[in-house]
Amino acid sequence: MASLFVCNPSNFSPISPANRDHQTFGFLLQRCSSFSFHPSTRRSPFSAIAIVCAAARRPRPDYIPNRISDPNYVRIFDTTLRDGEQSPGAAMTSKEKLDIARQLAKLGVDIIEAGFPAASKDDLEAVKVIAQEVGNAVDEKGYVPVICGLARCNKRDIDAAWEAVKYAKRPRIHTFIATSEIHMKHKLKKTREEVIETARSMVSYARSLGCEDVEFSPEDAGRSDRAFLYQILGEVIKAGATTLNIPDTVGYTMPNEFGQLIADIKANTPGIENVIISTHCQNDLGLSTANTLAGACAGARQVEVTVNGIGERAGNASLEEVVMALKCRGEQVLGGLYTGINTEQIVLSSKMVEEYSGLHVQPHKAIVGANAFAHESGIHQDGMLKHKGTYEIISPDEIGLYRSNESGIVLGKLSGRHALKSQLSELGYDIDGKELDDLFWRFKVVAERKKNITNDDLIALVSDVVFQPQVVWKLGDVQVTCGTLGLPMATVRLIDAEGEEHIACSNGTGPVDSAYRAVNLIVKVPVTLLEYGLNAVTEGIDAIATTRVLIRGEGNHISTHASGATVLRTFSGTGAGMDIVVSSVRAYVNALNKMLGFRKQNLPKVQAESSRVSP
Repeated sequence: MASLFVCNPSNFSPISPANRDHQTFGFLLQRCSSFSFHPSTRRSPFSAIAIVCAAARRPRPDYIPNRISDPNYVRIFDTTLRDGEQSPGAAMTSKEKLDIARQLAKLGVDIIEAGFPAASKDDLEAVKVIAQEVGNAVDEKGYVPVICGLARCNKRDIDAAWEAVKYAKRPRIHTFIATSEIHMKHKLKKTREEVIETARSMVSYARSLGCEDVEFSPEDAGRSDRAFLYQILGEVIKAGATTLNIPDTVGYTMPNEFGQLIADIKANTPGIENVIISTHCQNDLGLSTANTLAGACAGARQVEVTVNGIGERAGNASLEEVVMALKCRGEQVLGGLYTGINTEQIVLSSKMVEEYSGLHVQPHKAIVGANAFAHESGIHQDGMLKHKGTYEIISPDEIGLYRSNESGIVLGKLSGRHALKSQLSELGYDIDGKELDDLFWRFKVVAERKKNITNDDLIALVSDVVFQPQVVWKLGDVQVTCGTLGLPMATVRLIDAEGEEHIACSNGTGPVDSAYRAVNLIVKVPVTLLEYGLNAVTEGIDAIATTRVLIRGEGNHISTHASGATVLRTFSGTGAGMDIVVSSVRAYVNALNKMLGFRKQNLPKVQAESSRVSP
C-alpha cells in the first residue's frame, strides 16, 4: 500500500485570529498533521522505471501583475542580483550583473529583482541598464522578464527604484517595511498605526508614479502577529499592491508553520483574491527550500529564490532546488504545480553566479554540486551500470550537465578548438568567439606542461579566462626569489588599459606577499586583504592551483543595504595557474580590477525604450 504526500491548500486549515494560540508547542504538533499522508490504492510512482524528472515544459501563462490564468503555475522571482549580492564578498560590477541578468532571461525566470537602486548611484545605473536591455528583449513566444527594484517604504527609495526600472517593458517596484514587534520596537521605533500608514501611503505613492506592478513585503512576517499582518496586508491591497510577499526573514519557521501562515493569510486577509501571494524564505535553519514548497502548496503562486541559494547570512531558497522539486514531484504529490523555467540552463547559470560572486558551490550541494551526479560506492556504481534510474532521480542533461566520460574525448596538447569546445559544452559552458580563442591558448600552454587535462582543470581555466571583470590592469610577468638564504623579493610587470607597461619590485614576508606589495606600488590604491585561499584543482605535483582573495577598499566604495546599514563593499578575485605565485597574483589583480571597475564601469548605451513610459 503506497502512501503519498498530498499537496493541497485544504491540507492547511485556516485559523482565525480569535481561536489562534500560535505560541503553544501543542499547537505546532497538531499543525504538523497539515502535511498528511493519505493511503492510496493507486500505483506508486516509485515503481516507475524511467527517471521521474523528465516532464516536458508547459506553456507559460500570459503575464498579468495581480493574477495568473493557470492556478497551478508558480512564478519564479529571482533575487540573485539583490539579496544574493548582499553576501560578503559577492559584489559584482555592472557588466557582471548584466551578464547574469541575460542568463536569468535564458533560464526563463518570471521576475528579476535587479538590485536596490537607492543603495548607490552605481546600483541605480546597473538596474537601469538591465531594465533597458534585458527588460525589453521579448522572445518569439512573447516572454520578457519583469524587472524589479527594491525600495524601503520611503519616497527617496521608491523614486530611485522607479527611475531604474521604468524603462523595462514590465517594471515592478518592491517595497517593504518590518511588521514584527521586535523590529517595530527596536529598529523602526514606530507604532503599529504608524507602520500601517507608512506602508499604505508608500504603496499608493508607488502606484501614483505610473507603476502598475507593486509588490509589498511585511519584513519578518514569520514572527509577526497574525491579526496585525492581516490588517496591514488588507490596507496595502486597497492602496494598489499587486503581489504580497511573505518573508521568513530570519529563517525561523518550520515548514508546517510557514504553510499554515500562507493559508491563514489567504483565508483572513480582505481582498486577497485580487493579488498574488509570494514567499521569501531564508535558510538560517536549513529549511528555506522546504518552507518555500510548503508555501506554494498552501497557495503562494510566486516564490523568491536565488541561484545557488546565495544571500544574507545562510542564504536564500535555492532556485535550482525549488524548480527541480516542482519538476520532479509537481505532478505526483505537489498538486500539479509547475514553472516556466528552462532547466537545461541551470548549470550554466550556477557556474556564472559562482564565478562572478566568488562564492564557491559546496561539492555536495543539491542539483549543482560537483558530487550531485558522482557515484563512488561500488554498490552504487554497479546499479548505475545496470540502470541509471537506480541511483539518479534526475537525468544530468535535464539541468544542462553532460557526462564527460560518455563522449570518449581525451584532451591533450594536440587537441584542437573543436574538441575543447565540445568538452566545454559537456560541462555546461557555451563559449565562442574571442573568449574561446583566449581560452584555447591558455589551454595549450597548460597542455604543454601537463599530460592529461581534466574537467576540473578546464573549469579552473574558464574561471580564470572567461569569468573575469573588465580589464583595468593585466598581469604581464612576475618573477620571485625566496627561500632560507635571503630576503624574499618579487618583480611584477602590469599592463594598463592603454597598453602601457609598469614594473615594480618589492620585498615581503614571502613570495606572494612580495608580489602583492609590488602590485600595490603600481596600482597605488589602498586596499586591505581580508581573505586568501589556495587550492589544488587535481591531485599530483602538476596540478593547477586556484586562488581566491577578498579585498576591501579604503573608504571609497560605500553602499547601503536594504536594512539601512552603510557598509564598505568587499571584492573577490580568482586566479588559476600551474605556478601558485602566478595564480595568486592573477587573483589579486582580478579583485583590484573588479574594485576599480565598480565605479569606472562604462555602462552600455542601450537605445531600447520602454513601451510604457516616455524617455
